[in-house]
Amino acid sequence: MEFLFFAGCGKHLRVTIQEIAPTQKLRRIGVLGDIHCEDRRLEAALQHFQAEQLDLVCAVGDLVDGPGDPNRTVELLRQHRVVTVRGNHERWLMKNEMRGLPDAQTRFDFDALAWVYLNNLPLWLKFETVAGSMLLCHGLGEDDMAGVWPFDDALSLHSNLMLWRLVNSQEFAFVVNGHTHRRLVRSFGEMTIINAGTLYRKHAPCFCIADFEQSFVQYFNVEGDGSIEVAEQFPLPPKFRIE
Repeated sequence: MEFLFFAGCGKHLRVTIQEIAPTQKLRRIGVLGDIHCEDRRLEAALQHFQAEQLDLVCAVGDLVDGPGDPNRTVELLRQHRVVTVRGNHERWLMKNEMRGLPDAQTRFDFDALAWVYLNNLPLWLKFETVAGSMLLCHGLGEDDMAGVWPFDDALSLHSNLMLWRLVNSQEFAFVVNGHTHRRLVRSFGEMTIINAGTLYRKHAPCFCIADFEQSFVQYFNVEGDGSIEVAEQFPLPPKFRIE
């Protein structure tokens, strides 16, 4: 798909957005958690993904507001055709809100291509995997501030309205998200949340590969120098059957 936008001085700015609907059901995907301008770690993760047989590489939003290079971050995502949704930090950036946060950016930190890219990120995307439907979002569905934390107790989970709205919809087998910066694979009824974690340097930076055919999620730690080590692996629930 192509979108045509007008830049300054009467010139056109053409941005190509990659096709986001795979023709086949997804078997293996690479997932990038909240990136927060960690362009060096992002580059290392993308290079790792190139050596894997993946049907899709995706990112859960919160690309901006971090210590690295925001324009290079966006360019890497564009070059590698990473399918990306919007996070709360992109929403805040567009509305010029919460700009007092550490490492927050403004419109003037982005070139024209990056700004157009960020403005056109979708809130969520739906995909079909060989093990059921998948929702890619930042928080939980339409709420980019919602999430499930590894330390949530029964009371916290019981009062998580967005969580149970998704569970009760019975629409998705998987919700792939971020926001909390905490890696997590946890099932609620017939729905499993896969939280990709984050690339942010202060919060155990990582990325993951979700294998819906072999039913596991493999996490990888990534250091500032680009070195990568295999980390935790979590099984996906056996109740999901391969078609």
